[in-house]
Amino acid sequence: MNLLYSEEQRLLADSAREFLAARSPVSRQRALRDEHAANGFDRQLWQDAVALGWSAIPFPENLGGLDFGCMGLGPVFESIGSNLSASPLLSSVVLSGSLLHLQGNAQQQDRWLSATISGEQRLALALDEQPRHAPTNLALQAVPNASGYSLSGEKFFVIDGMGADAYLVAARTSSTQQSETGISLFLIPADAQGLTVSDLPLIDSRNHARLKLDQVQVGSDALLGEAGSAWPALNTALDRARVCLAAEMLGMAERLFDMTLDYLKTRVQFDVAIGTFQSLQHRAAQLYVELALARSAVMAGLAALDDASLSEAERQRLASLAKWKAGGMALKVANEAVQMHGGIGVTDELDVGLYLKRIRVAQACLGDTDYHCERYGALELAHA
Repeated sequence: MNLLYSEEQRLLADSAREFLAARSPVSRQRALRDEHAANGFDRQLWQDAVALGWSAIPFPENLGGLDFGCMGLGPVFESIGSNLSASPLLSSVVLSGSLLHLQGNAQQQDRWLSATISGEQRLALALDEQPRHAPTNLALQAVPNASGYSLSGEKFFVIDGMGADAYLVAARTSSTQQSETGISLFLIPADAQGLTVSDLPLIDSRNHARLKLDQVQVGSDALLGEAGSAWPALNTALDRARVCLAAEMLGMAERLFDMTLDYLKTRVQFDVAIGTFQSLQHRAAQLYVELALARSAVMAGLAALDDASLSEAERQRLASLAKWKAGGMALKVANEAVQMHGGIGVTDELDVGLYLKRIRVAQACLGDTDYHCERYGALELAHA
C-alpha cells in the first residue's frame, strides 16, 4: 500500500492549493457567512473547479471521469480544509456520484452522473434521521404501489441540501428498522410533489438541509438497483466521504497549527516571545506528533479505498481509523489553538474560530470519533 502521493497527485495538490488560495481564501468563506448565501458556496467557483476536473477525479473514463481514484481526492480536500473553502464536492460527487456509479443503472448514470460530473446538476444524499449518525437506523419507508413507491418521513443534516436539483433518499423497503438489509435508494427530483426542503443552520455556516417527505410518489425507475440491495454501495460511498472529510480536517489542522506557531513566535509577554516558554513548546510538540500520526492514518485510508487487494472489511476498518484519528486530532489542535492564542482566540475577527467551528461539524459528520472508534473495534474483533 503506497502511503505517499504520486507525482500526478502532488501536481494536483499544487494546482488545488494555488487555485483556492487565489479564489477562495478564508476571507471568502467569512463573506459567504455574512452574506447568508443560500447555497453556502460560490457557484462560479464550483463551476471553475469542475472545469479543472475535480468532479471527474474518482470516476472511470468510460463514464466521463479522469480515473484518478479516491487517492486523487485527498490533496484536493486537504486544500479545501486549509482554505476553509465551501463546495459541493463531498455531497454531489463523492457521496451522490459514487452511489450513481456503484448502484445506478446505465440510464440513471447517463442522465444524472454525467450531469453531476459536468456540473450541470447537483445532487445530495438524504440519509440520517436523528442527531447522531446511524446509517442503518432508518424509519423512512418506501411503500410499493401500482405506480411505483410512496415515501413518507424526514431526513436531517442533508449536506448541501439547499438548492440541490435532486436527492438520493435512503429508505426502507422492508419492515426491519435497524438492519443493513432492506435499504433502498431513490432518486427524487427537488420539485417532487410532497417534498419540503428547509434550511438547517449549523455553527459552520455551511449548507445543510432538512427534508420532509409527505407521500412523495415516485416511479420504479427512481429506484437505484434492486429493492433492498443498496447497503453495500451506500457503505462504500460513506467510507469514501469519511476519508475525504478526514483529509479536509487534516488540512484545517495543519493550517491552524502553522497559525499557532506563528503566534507563539510573535506574541511577546514579559519581554520575551511566548514560544520560548517550555510548557507551550511541549504542547506544540505534542500537536506535531498528533498531526504526523493522523496524516499516516488519512493516507492509509485514501490508499485503501483504491486497493482492490484488500477485503471490504479492511477498507472499512482503515476508513474508520482515518476519520477517528483525524477527527480527534483536529479537535485537539483547534482547542489548543484557541488556548494558546488566549482571549483573541475566541473573537470573530480571528480566523481560528472559523476553523474550530468547521472542525466540530466535520468531526461529527458521517460519524464522530466515538462512532468510528466503536466501528473500528467491532471490525477488528470480527477480523480476529
